[in-house]
This record gives sequence, C-alpha cells and structure tokens, in this order.
Amino acid sequence: MSAATSALRIEHRGPVAWVWLARPEVHNAFGVELIVELTLAFTTLASSEPTRVVVLAGEGSSFSAGADVNWMKRSLEYTVEENIADARRLEGLFAAITDCPRPVIARVHGAALGGGAGLVAACDFAVAAEGAKFGFTEVRLGIVPAVISPFVLGKIGAGAARPLFLTGERFDAARALRVGLVQEVTAPEALDGAVDKLVKHLLACGPRAIATAKTLVARVPHLSREEAREFTTRLIAETRVTPEAQEGLRAFLEKRPASWSQS
Repeated sequence: MSAATSALRIEHRGPVAWVWLARPEVHNAFGVELIVELTLAFTTLASSEPTRVVVLAGEGSSFSAGADVNWMKRSLEYTVEENIADARRLEGLFAAITDCPRPVIARVHGAALGGGAGLVAACDFAVAAEGAKFGFTEVRLGIVPAVISPFVLGKIGAGAARPLFLTGERFDAARALRVGLVQEVTAPEALDGAVDKLVKHLLACGPRAIATAKTLVARVPHLSREEAREFTTRLIAETRVTPEAQEGLRAFLEKRPASWSQS
C-alpha cells in the first residue's frame, strides 16, 4: 500500500515505512514543498504505532543533490527575516528525522550533497552504494552548512567535519564510512539486501527500547556526571518494569522469541 504526494512517495511494507524522495528529475533536490512534506511525513510516522522502522530513500539516480536551483534563485530576494524563517523550516526537517522514535535508515546512492548529506547525518543509520558521492559543498557557493552542522557534528565529530566543511570537497562512500557518516558500503546491486538485513536486526529489538536508546544517545553527552548518574539509573529502573522489558526477559529465560520480535 502506498500514498503519493507531489514530492514524496510513502510505501508501507508491513512494519517498515519507506519514504521516497520523489523528484528524480532534479536529483531529489530540496525545495520548500519537499521540506514541508518530509517534515510532515516524519512527524506522522513518529506517532504511528504499526511503524517499527523508517527507510529514507531517493528515486532516480540520486539520493539528494542538495538545494533546488529555483529555491536558491528565490532566496536571492529574501530579507534576513525571511532567511531566518526559511532556515528554521529546514532545521525542523532534520530535527523531525533525528527525533523520530523509530529507527531511521538512509538508503544512499548517487549524490548526497549539501542538505542531502545533512539528511544522511540526521538518520540513525546509513547504508551507501559504492559510487555514492557526498559533500558539504556550501562554501563553494559562498555560504556555510550552518543548519545541518549540529546533526553532522553529532554524527562525525569536529575533527572529521572541519576539512570537509572548509573545502566543500566531494568524497566517496569509503571516506564516508571511515568518518562515520555511513555505517555500511555495499555494491549497488546489494544495496536493498543490506538495508533489509539491517531492518531485520531492528525488528528483533523492542520498539520501546529502541526509542529509549535514541533518547539515551541524545541526552547523556550533554549531562554532567552527576546528572548522567541520576538520569541513567532512573531510566534503567523505569525501563525494567515496562511490559516490553518484562516480556523480553521472560522470552530470553524461556528460550523463545519475544512477542514483539519480527526477525
């Protein structure tokens, strides 16, 4: 079953939602329409109980080549206030992906440039085809990767980001793997198989536990040691008494799959 919009195609395969960037004629470049629809899609999927995993992919020959040319042309006439509103709308998209309680996998092929590379950074996992090209290319246009920077720095760190931000150079999937932007590189014909394998691993895990683990990763680095102690000890205590955790432990002790496991 699938639903279509002008910029997106959303396909539900059981508990997995495939969100397709559907502007192949412009290499799935960003425009206001795509930003709004993609933000709405992730906001909706965040509260969709049947959805366990989200895969973000691009139709055509590229994942996403960054900003749409027409969008860039319009921005030449923007005031500072209009640029701020535009940037906040874009930040809301990346936040909706990162904050989604479902695990999000980027299926990357072709170009993932500028905001497209930012999308990859916002996802929990990224599987890339050999031959994929990445780049934080903003400085080559006289601008900076400002809005995506918190998501990129959170994924690859300042040491890896600094040379890529400052040169705007394009880099291959092997380097993306080395710096941690992607987690697996595979032959193009094996890309979907690699995504499916990762999905299978995720469906074997407790959905509430995954959402809580995402919160853990997001919050703990920003806490003091004492704050982290209080947060983590309370979190594990409250998690252990949930029905999901109780079922998981019983299933382990009884040597059977947990009721929520779909591996």
